[in-house]
Amino acid sequence: MKTLTPIELGIAGNGKVYRNLSIPALVEKALARGEGRFSDTGALVVETGKYTGRSPDDKFIVDTASVHDEIAWGKINRPIAEDKYNAIKAKMLAYLQNKELYVFDGFAGADPKYTQRFRIVNELASQNLFIHQLLIRPNAEQLEDFAPDYTVIAAPGFKCIPEADGVHSEAAILLNYETHEVLIAGSQYSGEIKKSVFSVMNYVLPKKGILSMHCSANIGDDGDSAVFFGLSGTGKTTLSADPARKLIGDDEHGWSADGVFNIEGGCYAKCIGLEEEREPEIFRAIKFGSLLENVIVDENGKPDYADGSLTENTRAGYPIEYIPNAAIPGVGGQPKTIIFLTADAFGVIPPISKLDNDMAMYHFVSGYTSKLAGTERGITKPVTTFSTLFGAPFFPLNPSVYATMLGKKLEETGASVFLVNTGWCGGHAGDVPRMKLKYTRAMVTAALAGELDSVEYVRDPIFNVNIPKTCPNVPAEILDPRNVWTDKKAYEETAKELAAKFEENFSSKYPDMPANIANAGPKA
Repeated sequence: MKTLTPIELGIAGNGKVYRNLSIPALVEKALARGEGRFSDTGALVVETGKYTGRSPDDKFIVDTASVHDEIAWGKINRPIAEDKYNAIKAKMLAYLQNKELYVFDGFAGADPKYTQRFRIVNELASQNLFIHQLLIRPNAEQLEDFAPDYTVIAAPGFKCIPEADGVHSEAAILLNYETHEVLIAGSQYSGEIKKSVFSVMNYVLPKKGILSMHCSANIGDDGDSAVFFGLSGTGKTTLSADPARKLIGDDEHGWSADGVFNIEGGCYAKCIGLEEEREPEIFRAIKFGSLLENVIVDENGKPDYADGSLTENTRAGYPIEYIPNAAIPGVGGQPKTIIFLTADAFGVIPPISKLDNDMAMYHFVSGYTSKLAGTERGITKPVTTFSTLFGAPFFPLNPSVYATMLGKKLEETGASVFLVNTGWCGGHAGDVPRMKLKYTRAMVTAALAGELDSVEYVRDPIFNVNIPKTCPNVPAEILDPRNVWTDKKAYEETAKELAAKFEENFSSKYPDMPANIANAGPKA
């Protein structure tokens, strides 16, 4: 494998560049540099400091001539001028002079027809360990002539000056689609690297006719793929890690004419409240080679997964091979079942409901959930949010590009679509417990097995979805939230309040949506 010099990375000085170090070597480097410590199972435990979640207000896209008319500019896809970007890049490269650097050359996209090559340059060995485990790892032959399609430079120690640099804080995530570069400054939260790669793929894949998706996916023994859409904290990782099915991937996928493929080569699981009994696959994946972020450990290295004192957004990053039933390579056939996951803090969305194609398109572009504490900076309690495509922060193109693709896929495959509420039912969050995971798993299992195809349904008059009257291994009375609320008047008021939020969001964001889709949503 060819070595790299700082000059080849565009960096002056005589710093040492470590390219594609082994996992043991990266762990050794991180420990020697004081970046972290071992857990009792051998995972590397690090604290990410001020930034313990993504910082969406600090993300910018460079407004260049070649991409200006393609990007859906706004509060999510914020522009930054090219000269500002170039100035920050020059200062970041100067900051990295004479420093030890860690480079990982890897792939995104498990289907070789659509693979993109990424070069990740890290200031920290621990972050290089993370991305080594999260992307797809090339073999020695593939590394010999590796030429990156995109380069990502992550320097947490470099702090921006907002007044001079034209950004919002000391942290900045800058995507330059024209020069195929990403700069990440000021934040040690490794999720910024992962999601920057995803944001690149969400620009590249649609141009190749591929629907890129913020989802998990798994596959059954008979080849039936299933896709789980949802924002962070709604259960994508948990529900896709099913011992009865093979995991394709836990967060990011492409959907081509051939089927579904994983964009990544690893998993990045939330682990607040993690218990071996409830989530054994994830619990046991946290071992040597894994990275734990912001998890409190005792003097013997034993993690306390219930402790959210640093953040509720504690994380574990590990290669997908650490999941015993992972599908390697991460590819599957055409999905038969699509599941939209939401965590409803109002407690009024049915635990499971079946959607026709118009309803599916409505909920896909709406992307409702309650944003959970810790996922982003400043979120300390559940907040109602509508995130287009169940992942608005990561999709640079007009939402209609992705929505149109999904509509065509549903028509072509005839896949069944379900909306599953993994949040609360019977009262507001904080007043009642969250939905039991065993019931949610039972509902998902029934949907995947086709056991809900022939049951009787009733149309919810407010949310305009089809609620099954029965579901195997689930008490029938909890399937309709009306039955669980003790105060029926409070239920009606709360449900209509949330339905009004749906209507307001949809009419303001999608005024030109066809009537058949606009009319398929909740009615206050």
